[in-house]
Amino acid sequence: MSETFDEATTLKRRTFVAASTAVAGLPLLPSDRLPASASASAPTPADQLSTVRLAVNGEQRTARVDNRTSLLDLLREHLDLPGTKKGCDQGACGACTVLVDDRRVNACLTLAVMHQGARVTTIEGLARGEQLHPLQQAFIDHDGLQCGYCTPGQVMSGVACIAEGHTGSRAEIREWMSGNLCRCGAYTNIVSAIEQTAKEA
Repeated sequence: MSETFDEATTLKRRTFVAASTAVAGLPLLPSDRLPASASASAPTPADQLSTVRLAVNGEQRTARVDNRTSLLDLLREHLDLPGTKKGCDQGACGACTVLVDDRRVNACLTLAVMHQGARVTTIEGLARGEQLHPLQQAFIDHDGLQCGYCTPGQVMSGVACIAEGHTGSRAEIREWMSGNLCRCGAYTNIVSAIEQTAKEA
């Protein structure tokens, strides 16, 4: 009975996949005709690898990566720092904002190898032990987050916004934070958090 069930399940899955690709207008290739890259990833040639050394959150870190690896993927996949979020992966949402030598950068748009020896600060590096960074605390005080996915990028960009001196008015803060999107629409509270932190700095 289990064999009959397995065969029926496989048939239904195949029918579903075939129907789905037909609707999408995609060709359905047998597994033996798939390109080699689709069936197994080949190892990266040694001449396409680089050793990247960075000071991340005050700690010297080293990783051997493909030259095409973004700073975002280096942080998340190689250095185990998942606080920096991957949103659009096109530099449009700001979820991956980090500080590189104290300047805000969309980590998805820049290659890791371009920042050899740089100082990188991620959301994990803002707090001092149990003591939150003042802007992190202000986000809590002003309820500047809802789902929280964009929050690390918002906070990192906000820290830079304050350091850059772009906090003269709420309108100025909004302008200089416009590269960071919040799908939940917590903008008013985010601006309040940055405004408070700037006044107390």
